[in-house]
Amino acid sequence: MASPPAHGGSFRVVRTARVAPSSPAAGAGCNPQPEAALPLTFLDAMWLIAPPVERVFFYRLGDGGGGATCDVDVALSRLVDSLARALHVFYPLAGRLRRTPGKANRYELFYQPGDAVAFTVAEHDGVAVDELATDDPREVARIEPLVLELPDGGAVLAVQATVLLRPAAPRGLALGVTVHHAACDGSSSTNFLHTWAAICSGAAATPMAPPPSSTAHTHHVKTRTTNSPDPDVVDSKLLATFTLSRENLQSIRDRVAAVAARRGVLPPRCTSVVATFAVIWRCHVRAALGAGGDVEAEPRNHGRRAHLVFATDLRSRMEPRVPDKYLGNCIGTCFASAPRTDIAATGADGLFAACAAIAAAVDEGMRYDEGYWDRCREHSAEVTTWPLSVAGSPRFRVYDVDFGFGSPAKVEIVSVAKTGAMSVAEGRGGCSGGIEIEVGIALSPERMERFRRCFGDDVAWLSS
Repeated sequence: MASPPAHGGSFRVVRTARVAPSSPAAGAGCNPQPEAALPLTFLDAMWLIAPPVERVFFYRLGDGGGGATCDVDVALSRLVDSLARALHVFYPLAGRLRRTPGKANRYELFYQPGDAVAFTVAEHDGVAVDELATDDPREVARIEPLVLELPDGGAVLAVQATVLLRPAAPRGLALGVTVHHAACDGSSSTNFLHTWAAICSGAAATPMAPPPSSTAHTHHVKTRTTNSPDPDVVDSKLLATFTLSRENLQSIRDRVAAVAARRGVLPPRCTSVVATFAVIWRCHVRAALGAGGDVEAEPRNHGRRAHLVFATDLRSRMEPRVPDKYLGNCIGTCFASAPRTDIAATGADGLFAACAAIAAAVDEGMRYDEGYWDRCREHSAEVTTWPLSVAGSPRFRVYDVDFGFGSPAKVEIVSVAKTGAMSVAEGRGGCSGGIEIEVGIALSPERMERFRRCFGDDVAWLSS
């Protein structure tokens, strides 16, 4: 587990349990889930060496005045009991990744009776929930200890519940969930979280779709290398959230359409997600340029390209179609690329360039044909600098993950500090249809200040 949080206070691990799959009828002699080996597909295996996805849900549990509205011990007990029942539905998440016995170059997600998920309970009395559940920049070092590292041996899921007990402040709960990406993609993992929360709050679980029967060779995994981020660099970053309102998103569409009309061309596809990516990508590029954010003043950037990488769901594009509730990875990759000078250009021209590049990447990523993976390899070879990537989606409805003690006050994907991605979610105003979108991003203090200034300028311009 990560080191204790900075800035004082007592952080302590209370206990660690192993939660095994268990059905509601287990006490009546129900047979346990039998041993199962699920071969990894190519779409799974490509994530074998990727960092796990670390997400924290912040909940308010009481009023801080001694009259807590939710008994913490009861809440923790419910979380453990419902996790066991959710794992009965999603039993592969209690298993482990391993090389397929007798196969030199294949991997599988293996489950056998007795496998379980690590569930750690911790307490921290040095920070209040409202200090962490904020959009303002916070040190990653204060949040990272709220997620559990995956245990050795190929585990794919770990959970940590940290009770926030700062005196004279509302009680809070930070629920950290760590998932190995090779086990499932974001759609699958959030489906698991919604199922767990539904069971915990008294609703029925929904069944997991059966895994595919296909397997795939994974020799490319052996030749890839990855550089682990320096922990000191990660901890020194700030994590902040930026929100685009419905009015902001509509203004982006209007301004992009105006540029297209001026140029006499068709406007690019400009959905709420495309518009959000465009603004954040622009600000990210400009923040990387220096204090002035002026690409024209940076001769070394001329001729260089900016890259944005994001996922597209392939479930509906497979033949035969993959079920929506499929547990595993079923995502492809979209590559957006454009000259930095175009993306960082001020005004509507820069927005148009970003939206056009992203829309083209979406169109290509949705064209799943026999040349799909060849195109992905070609795009990967073109990326010479570390790209901005995307984690999460507004479609995942993370603010609807209610375990029976209210909607989350805040949801963070902490692992973006390690991967350099931006996290994306629906806004907290009940607008899960993409009307309002929030983005989390982790940067060094200096770059965060430049990013905030660029974003503030863009929002003021969009609102004018």
